[in-house]
Amino acid sequence: MRTPLILFFAVLVFLSATLSSGSVGRQLTPAPPPLTSLPASVLDAELKSARGRSFKISEYSGKVLVINLWAAWVIPSRLETPTLVKLQAQFWSQGVRVIGLSTENPDESTKEVRDWVRHYRIQYRIGWATPAVATTLFQGREILPQTYVVSRTGRVVRRFVGFNYEVSQGLVKEAIQEALAEKPNLPLPE
Repeated sequence: MRTPLILFFAVLVFLSATLSSGSVGRQLTPAPPPLTSLPASVLDAELKSARGRSFKISEYSGKVLVINLWAAWVIPSRLETPTLVKLQAQFWSQGVRVIGLSTENPDESTKEVRDWVRHYRIQYRIGWATPAVATTLFQGREILPQTYVVSRTGRVVRRFVGFNYEVSQGLVKEAIQEALAEKPNLPLPE
């Protein structure tokens, strides 16, 4: 009985020393500051659309945007999509546009993404994030899904990482309402 216990602790000490020694001498990279607005590299990137014609996020200037990073194989993405479909329908007339960007390889996932659009009856823009766009929006947290709510002025109102059926829908809705209520900085009359 005593030998297995000693062996267990010896292995534990060995693993601890091995794992911690890998970080000696390495510098930690600080996390990037959170995005307060979408950079030009995201706004002006040429994005492939599931419906054919490519597009740029900058084409939606002046709209409240809900930008969703997702992948068909991610179960929370499957749970979130019906919520985004409802939000698009509810807020369309107020100038809100949902954009779904798959993080999958477009050459390998075209059929699956188009099936996704049909299955969920998606009326909003679906396309693929380029690797550079995905990296910028992930901000070091490569978790799916992720959703950004961006005001008409381009300010990132809120970023959501992950999806919780009971909580997320209400929080995204609140962020959309905040974005809609934001007044642009108008020049003062002379």
